[in-house]
Amino acid sequence: MLINCVAYQEGKKLNSIPVEDISEYLKQPDCFVWVALKDAEPEELEQMQHEFRLHELAVEDAHAGHQRPKIEEYGDSLFAVMHTLELIEGELNLGEVDIFVGENYVLSNRSRSHQGFLGVRARCEREPHHLVQGPAFVFYALMDAVVDRYFPVVIALETELEIIEDQIFTEGSQRDNIQRLYQLKRKVTTLKHAVGPLLEAVGKLDGGWVPPIVANTKHYFRDVQDHLYRLNTSIDSIRETISTAIQVSLSMVSIDENEVNKRLAAWAAIFAVATAFVGVWGMNFEHMPELQWKYGYPASLCVVAVTCAYLYYRFKKSGWL
Repeated sequence: MLINCVAYQEGKKLNSIPVEDISEYLKQPDCFVWVALKDAEPEELEQMQHEFRLHELAVEDAHAGHQRPKIEEYGDSLFAVMHTLELIEGELNLGEVDIFVGENYVLSNRSRSHQGFLGVRARCEREPHHLVQGPAFVFYALMDAVVDRYFPVVIALETELEIIEDQIFTEGSQRDNIQRLYQLKRKVTTLKHAVGPLLEAVGKLDGGWVPPIVANTKHYFRDVQDHLYRLNTSIDSIRETISTAIQVSLSMVSIDENEVNKRLAAWAAIFAVATAFVGVWGMNFEHMPELQWKYGYPASLCVVAVTCAYLYYRFKKSGWL
């Protein structure tokens, strides 16, 4: 679906144009076209490929979707893939943004995402002194918007982790905590897969050999790289904390099981002693004097009771009961 198709010249908006007129505006000096698509159909991508002369491999990746975050150079154009992340009712929704950048055009296509880029367009139009730098600045603005939207997700995941940590030592909640921690770990892994590869890709736009299209704006991408580095550090910290929390929770489960085993062992020992006494006096030998004693029965019960009470006292004192 076509969202916007706008022509700009010398940093100022000319007007919205039909797709059929794109090629005419591309011929004008200091003019570029910014097109935004959402969940583009193959026919729309094919039309854009014809208008902007996009590389077929880049179009194929955009059509296939579910690509790893990357930035690839095709001649005098760039193709970038970024993941969009948004928390919806506690679940992490993963989308994708494909961006084609040339000397006089920017084409973005977002898929499986509810977050648009109208704010980015408005920001660029409010800053004509930046927009005059052309498609490279628009590319930066789009990337910066995607990266900035990662921060609220990281904060939400950190908050969720803190809540779970506060309940780790709550009795009876360990198994539930482990389940929640693994669910959180899956979300963090999804975020890591979005940030890690993009951090590596953006490094190509700042150091070493920089593609000519973004050569004059590479300091902007250095700022994006700094944001990604901070995000990546926070993600690694969350992952380490989750791993530690899982180990602690598993240890708590083991401790609870050991406590149960200790109680069972203590009671088993008490009943074993009582069974031993009763077993001895229950043997059918003829010459057992205490069996003929008038007070043999109550005496035997007293011996069993005193012995079991002593064992109970010792186990209680040692913390087994």
